[in-house]
Amino acid sequence: MPITGSAGKVGFGTVQPCAVTAAVADLSPRHRLRSIFSGSVGNLVEWYDWYVYAAFSLYFAKSFFPQGDLTAQLLNTAAIFAVGFLMRPIGGWLLGIYADRRGRKAALLLSVWMMCGGSLMIAITPGFEQIGIAAPILLVVARLIQGLSVGGEYGTSATYLSEMATRRHRGFWSSFQYVTLILGHLLALGVLILLQRVFLTTEELEAWGWRIPFAIGAVLALVALWLRRRMDETESFKRDTAQGPRRNVMRELLAHPRELATVVGLTLGGTVAFYTYTTYTHKYLVNTAGMDRHDATLVNALSLFLFMLIQPLMGALSDRIGRRPLLIGFGVLGALCTVPILSALGQVQTVWAAFVLIMLALVIVSGYTSINAVVKAELFPTSIRALGVGLPYALTVSIFGGTAEWVALWFKSVGAESGFYWYVSGCIACSLLVYLWMPDTQKTSRIVDAG
Repeated sequence: MPITGSAGKVGFGTVQPCAVTAAVADLSPRHRLRSIFSGSVGNLVEWYDWYVYAAFSLYFAKSFFPQGDLTAQLLNTAAIFAVGFLMRPIGGWLLGIYADRRGRKAALLLSVWMMCGGSLMIAITPGFEQIGIAAPILLVVARLIQGLSVGGEYGTSATYLSEMATRRHRGFWSSFQYVTLILGHLLALGVLILLQRVFLTTEELEAWGWRIPFAIGAVLALVALWLRRRMDETESFKRDTAQGPRRNVMRELLAHPRELATVVGLTLGGTVAFYTYTTYTHKYLVNTAGMDRHDATLVNALSLFLFMLIQPLMGALSDRIGRRPLLIGFGVLGALCTVPILSALGQVQTVWAAFVLIMLALVIVSGYTSINAVVKAELFPTSIRALGVGLPYALTVSIFGGTAEWVALWFKSVGAESGFYWYVSGCIACSLLVYLWMPDTQKTSRIVDAG
């Protein structure tokens, strides 16, 4: 059965039954699982490299910014963390176009190459004492390269996993994007814990040990490159390109303003909440609650591990009840519970109390993280799916997610830390309005598949 053209022939929120074909049926279950695994492992390595920066910033901050107290040093490293996010829209734009024209596999290979180069650059860059101002400049350049990589990785990876999965289990399989994303973060924390508790002293970590995880990341990226070379291209992409030459994807993308606005709106609160509870809480426990660095790392690692296990469960739940109920649950609970959770976390006295509070927050955030990739992929036709998912998402994450840590530290530096709690809550409330307004994409999916 021929496939109906994917651009401009299906209205928003509608599906044409006559256009539905078994887009992934040509692949055997073994090949489909192998491709999903290879894509997911590559995603893991990408996010390990990205999160190593956040995990080890407590140790390398002095190497690049020797002046000032701990908060000032962390503020500088957080600013560079945010700068890396500025490149993510460009990465989402360039690699999104590349993925929609040349294929999902080709774009995923390119993103791994860039991440490998950025990690290697950080690993070998001398500190401020050796080369002066050139040290933080090179750090910025490396993070810009990594930002390009991650910006292109998200949209292409979300598209690839969603197109490879069958319709019946698409929420479940696409949730593995965040499983591997979180696992990359956990791997970064695992390396940190091993170096902290087994191999190196604090002094050694601050002097040179922080370079080790970046070198590991560069090597792992080469492994991911090998795995991704063995992936199959999605049938959705191959069938779409078989219909004729590629169109002007940017012009076609701009013909879907409602979908673009939906991606921005549903991402806003989720990305702020995600980076608050996965990246910033590590520093928050040390810098505000006064917790020991080692204990803060352990709490962060344990909570992220359970958070990772929740993703497929929530993804599978969305296959049964729909995507929208999970998003609304996150919006309501996130808007109501953020201020009390962060307030209590700032006064926490024990490791277990901190763990329980962070887990409560992460369970709530799972309503967004487990399905946000598939929801975005289901909004767009095949010909602009990678670009449609990646570009507006990267723009929103750059403006709000990438600056969450900096905003939090700024509020603290001016003596109004509780203002950040209300900021996070307000961002989630804005997204809740979108969740209440948007259709359930499980029922209106534009991913062509009879599986």
